[in-house]
Amino acid sequence: MNKIEHIGIAVSNLEEAIKTWETLLSTPCYKKETVASEKVDTAFFKTGESKIELLGATSEESVIHSFIEKRGQGLHHVAFEVDDIRAEMQRLRDAGFRLLQEEPKRGADNKLVAFLHPKNSNGVLVELCQSVSK
Repeated sequence: MNKIEHIGIAVSNLEEAIKTWETLLSTPCYKKETVASEKVDTAFFKTGESKIELLGATSEESVIHSFIEKRGQGLHHVAFEVDDIRAEMQRLRDAGFRLLQEEPKRGADNKLVAFLHPKNSNGVLVELCQSVSK
C-alpha cells in the first residue's frame, strides 16, 4: 500500500457538508461525481497529498443511506492507494482478510476499488484503490 489516498465521510446532506468542509479546509470542493451503481453522490477535497471524499446517498437503497441510518454521519472508510489492486486483494486474502467482492469494481475519481470487511480491520471499512487510464 502506497499511502492513504482518501478518507470517506458519509453525510446526510451533501451540499451542506460541502460548505462545511470548504470552510474547515479553507479550500473549494474540486470535483463532484455520481456513482450510479452505488447510488451515491461524491464530493472531493484535496488536503496535502490526501483527499477527503464526502458521500451522500441518492436513494434509500444506497449503502450510504443504510450506514447513516445505523451509525449516523461520520467516517465511512479509509482508502489506500495500491499499484496492483488484484495482487493486493490476493495478498490480503492469503493473509486471512475477507473482501466484500471477488473482483475490483469501478469507483469514483477514475479508480478501481475493492473493500475489506470491517471485522478484519478493527471495525474500519478499508478501501483499496488503483488509478486507471481514462
